[in-house]
Amino acid sequence: MSALKVWYLRQMATWSTFFRQQEMALEYWERIQAIRPSDPSVLATVAGLHASAGRRERAVLLLRQSISLDSSQAYVHFNLGFLLQQDDLHLEALEAFDRALAINPKLDQALYGKGLSLIKLGRVEDALEPLRANTRLQPLSPYGFYQMAHAFNRLGRRDEARKVIVQLSGFEPQVARQLQRETGIDAGLTD
Repeated sequence: MSALKVWYLRQMATWSTFFRQQEMALEYWERIQAIRPSDPSVLATVAGLHASAGRRERAVLLLRQSISLDSSQAYVHFNLGFLLQQDDLHLEALEAFDRALAINPKLDQALYGKGLSLIKLGRVEDALEPLRANTRLQPLSPYGFYQMAHAFNRLGRRDEARKVIVQLSGFEPQVARQLQRETGIDAGLTD
């Protein structure tokens, strides 16, 4: 009976999400959690809904519970790192991103998050490698390039920052021009 009930609740949660009824979806998932309190994927899903609703503290607790039951899911470690990063807990966030990357070295979001936390901790030079790896995995996403250009600029490596800005201008010219203004580096781009 509980398998059928869980199936029904999942369907209702899915439809609630489809119709952008996040709180209703959360209620259904919490009912599933009551039936399956030790299911790490259920805990991670409920955590995601709490995070979306701005309840980060509850989300972090649920993600830690999920990891204690199954530490093999890279995305759960990434989500934990992301939430810790939002609370400026960058050392803890780095640990979570590193655990995610140990499971899946190509998890581009974890590479980006690691780069951001390293920058926030003042370890700008160390941030370059994860940002480079992120841009290799996401060559058309401006985020890693944006942070990398700023990192190079902070390190006084303006020629490398300029190269990043020029590369970025090939697919995100507006962001490249913004970087040119923010860094004061002339990359030959005009508004």
